[in-house]
Amino acid sequence: MSMGNIINIAKKVLKTEAEAVNSLIEKLGSNFENAVEIIYQCRGRVVVTGMGKSGIVGKKIAATLASTGTPAFFLHPAEATHGDLGMVTSDDIIIAISNSGETEEIIDLIPFLKRFNVKLISITGNPESSLSKSADLALDVSVKEEACPFGIVPTASTTATMAMGDAIAVALLMKRGLKEQDFAFFHPGGRIGKKLFVRVKDLMHTGDEIPSVSMRTPMSKTVVEMSSKRLGHTVVLNDKGCIVGIITDGDLRRGIEKWGGKLFEMTAEEVMTKNPKTISEEELAAKALSIMESYSITALVVPDRDRRVIGIIHLHDILRKGIV
Repeated sequence: MSMGNIINIAKKVLKTEAEAVNSLIEKLGSNFENAVEIIYQCRGRVVVTGMGKSGIVGKKIAATLASTGTPAFFLHPAEATHGDLGMVTSDDIIIAISNSGETEEIIDLIPFLKRFNVKLISITGNPESSLSKSADLALDVSVKEEACPFGIVPTASTTATMAMGDAIAVALLMKRGLKEQDFAFFHPGGRIGKKLFVRVKDLMHTGDEIPSVSMRTPMSKTVVEMSSKRLGHTVVLNDKGCIVGIITDGDLRRGIEKWGGKLFEMTAEEVMTKNPKTISEEELAAKALSIMESYSITALVVPDRDRRVIGIIHLHDILRKGIV
């Protein structure tokens, strides 16, 4: 098979799946609104179930719901009828996924759900199926065709189902009024959590790690201070210990180009960049990164209310933490 044929096949698959997702828009209506409202009012958890590929999609939907403020977990339907139904309470809601709507393991759960008055929301590709008719609310994710040439491999149908799950999760997220900071609570160990929880004070260098010199310090000694602290910068302080400037490796290079060896006979005040960029210790590290990127610099000075230096945060500290 030629490269051209492979690309054409891939294009057809993507087009078919895109059309499958797009077709869901016209199917959204009161059933979707009611499903979101029922889940929103749920006092228990959302239990997602499905077999095979539907089960894999169900795991993703449950994970997305849980990460956006809706308590949820996945229940394998075959294991459910062998004891795991004990995890389901009358306060919970079941989301059952089956493209055919006739999956035996799913259908076997219906008597239990009805007996204990557990709300059932179905996501199927067949609105006339047993599952759809038994559900309290049925969501239609039927597709015109699968993306595979035989029309049997779950492709477009699973994509449509996953998209419907995302639509439910995002609608609930918005209805709950969750903000980016709230979302981070469910991801404390991931990049999102790092980005939203880590503050400047958590990463900045303090105490003896801070390179600093006075305005009258000779550049020969200033270079030694910069070299010993290994941050590529030094803060310049006045007689009251307040920040008046900063000297960077770039300042040294430009100084040598401009003054040559005479640079080392000059004072820090003569070489420093006045009024360096600063940031509060309470600001997010992500904010510090944004400022550094905006001004093409690699460090920010952290002052207190009296402009005395309490820390310095370097670009490398932020990147090492995984905040990008």
